Amino acid sequence: MAKDKFLGEFEQFLLLAILKLGESAYGSSIRQLLAESIARDVTIGALYTTLERLEKKGLVESRMGEATAERGGRAKKYFSVTAQGQSALKRSKEALANMWQGLALLEAL
Repeated sequence: MAKDKFLGEFEQFLLLAILKLGESAYGSSIRQLLAESIARDVTIGALYTTLERLEKKGLVESRMGEATAERGGRAKKYFSVTAQGQSALKRSKEALANMWQGLALLEAL
């Protein structure tokens, strides 16, 4: 990831959700975690579009799981955050922390 590029808010949320879910990070579980954690109802289309973009940037990897009967024989696509994705998250966290520094009036938020 280029030094001058930062992750968007939604990209950060997706990467964090994938990290939290670990081995069970697939579309529906990511969507459910976002709904529960940040009260954000994400369309499956927006979710997969962003995951595809993150994969093209090298921030996430995907793999296909086994076909399951509950999904009519279709396989789930699982996601994991790459080392580059973890670095991008860390950089975003540090940048936000730097921007928050010195804002005494807002630190209580």
